[in-house]
Amino acid sequence: MPLPLVWRLFAPLALLMLLGGCAGRGPVVQEPVRDDVLSMERVLILTTAQRALGTPYRFGGNTAEALDCSGLVQFAYGAAGIPVPRTADDQFRALPAASRARPGDLLFFDIAGRGKASHVGIYRGNGQMIHAPGRGRRVETAPIEIAYWQERLLGVAAAAP
Repeated sequence: MPLPLVWRLFAPLALLMLLGGCAGRGPVVQEPVRDDVLSMERVLILTTAQRALGTPYRFGGNTAEALDCSGLVQFAYGAAGIPVPRTADDQFRALPAASRARPGDLLFFDIAGRGKASHVGIYRGNGQMIHAPGRGRRVETAPIEIAYWQERLLGVAAAAP
């Protein structure tokens, strides 16, 4: 008998989180413990973001054909019924801050060196984020524990229940 849709979406994600272990020494992430259950919204956000892997980057893109970093967030959060502002800095300023990231939360970075959020990624868990890195590239996963990201991290937002 086939599994219900919610289990087909949730089971692979849950298995990855259980098998992956902790993210390491970085204080910015919080891995779920065995008893934690992700909300349906977080599952939808992560599933949509994972399906976007390999999508070409395009400045201003927020559809399945092309995405920029904040467009990826709009696209994934929209699939979960959660509206978010359009730009990374507007998202950073408008969404509720969190002290630690859980899977599905947003990570904001100042990569332009101007003191405001110029890049955003979706925390996937296990020290990884899904993001649209820039022109000529595609949506990908990246480790957030490397110095480049840690030095530019502005904060975390938790807009999903």
